[in-house]
Amino acid sequence: MSAQPEAPTAEVPPAATNPDGTNAPSGKQTVDPWNVSGEVGEDGKVKAIDYKKLVEDFGTKLIDQELMDRFERVTGHKPHRFMRRQIVFSQRDLEVILDRYEKGEPFFLYTGRGPSSDSMHIGHTQIFDFCKWLQDVFDVPLVIMLTDDEKFLFSDKRTVEEVIGYSHNNCKDIISIGFDPNKTFIFSDYEYMGGAWYRNVTRFSKLVTYNVAKAVFGFNESSNIGKIHFASIQGSTAFASSFPHIFGENEKETAKIPCLIPCAIDQDPYFRLTRDCATRLKYAKPSLIHSRFLDALQGPGSKMSASIDSSAIFMKDTPNQIKNKVNKYAFSGGQETAEQQRELGGDPDVDVAYQYLQFFMEDDAELEKLGKDYREGTLLTGELKAICIKHLQEYVAAFQERRSKATDEVVRQFMAVRSLQWRGNPNVERVVPVLENKQEGEGGTGELSQNQLKKLEKQKQAAAKKAAKAAEKEAAKAAP
Repeated sequence: MSAQPEAPTAEVPPAATNPDGTNAPSGKQTVDPWNVSGEVGEDGKVKAIDYKKLVEDFGTKLIDQELMDRFERVTGHKPHRFMRRQIVFSQRDLEVILDRYEKGEPFFLYTGRGPSSDSMHIGHTQIFDFCKWLQDVFDVPLVIMLTDDEKFLFSDKRTVEEVIGYSHNNCKDIISIGFDPNKTFIFSDYEYMGGAWYRNVTRFSKLVTYNVAKAVFGFNESSNIGKIHFASIQGSTAFASSFPHIFGENEKETAKIPCLIPCAIDQDPYFRLTRDCATRLKYAKPSLIHSRFLDALQGPGSKMSASIDSSAIFMKDTPNQIKNKVNKYAFSGGQETAEQQRELGGDPDVDVAYQYLQFFMEDDAELEKLGKDYREGTLLTGELKAICIKHLQEYVAAFQERRSKATDEVVRQFMAVRSLQWRGNPNVERVVPVLENKQEGEGGTGELSQNQLKKLEKQKQAAAKKAAKAAEKEAAKAAP
């Protein structure tokens, strides 16, 4: 099979700033694991990200109404508002995951966080909110990777100790989303590396040449080898056999278990490469479901930055800070004056306050009415911002309340290497391709569960009865 990764219809767009810090050509839309910016128009203004073009460039599929209808039929759950509003808009092999759920076959969720600051912002939490919803809907294990090693390797200034500290704080942030500790394993790359996972890392890395890494990620001769190697670390987390404490020690069987990766579209290059390597390793290919970005406060075509306070609403911000940031920095799609707004109306498609409400407001009808009123000029920019501020303040306050309960002990609980407990589809008999542990098969230590022992005993009894009947028949035939 070709050494090239699963091919998009075009090359991965060049980065505005390459992984090595060198400047790349500007003007064109840039979406890669390190940079996100819209195309710069002839007027010098940055345009919104063209997600349709990304789907064409990356070779993914749009999530259409037919797929959402099937999702609802199979799971019994109305699609999340992110799916209904094309916030989660693209996928690779989501159909495979729905097939497995329908049959009761195992799979898991995988997502991650690159800890680059001591507090996450609302752009970070959206994918975790969606992951929690998927975990609740599917009732499956979730692994969350903290790529502290990546943040060290790709930064000229950060120290190992600094990024490990960020991992600890970010872990508390992630826990505060509300994940179930019985189904969730959070790990730091620095702490978990070794054993079965490292075996997969080396298998993966052996398949990726420097030329492939350069073509996919834009590396060059000055890139440190850690950057080039990191793809094998992020990719190998997509393999169930990297987690024997969850799925069991039998690599031949666990290799068949795929994962679903909810992530922002900029991470797709990593997993195109992963899917190619999985095929060559005879592992299940990961499925993906992509989200678009929550724009920075500065408007379309931008991405929130953990290092620029004015670009984002952070999860540690006070209600007053949230109000001031939205009022001062949030890009408006309205007119310059209230009179002009009433006469001409505004453009909610570029208005940051309205875009944020797409993420945070659950009621579709209410959101649609706000957009209509804004376009018609009956809703002013200040009024729209006030509605947005209220939703953001409530969201962040609820998060902070949960965050206050995320103690060091809770962190240790989520990061402990242990078996997990999950059920999967409650409407079908669960298919278990690996030996389970003693806790009713929830995990995989290689021991038979009580249910399996009972089933085995019943099979033995049935076989004994059948043999006895056969013996009686033979004896009857032999009788004179």
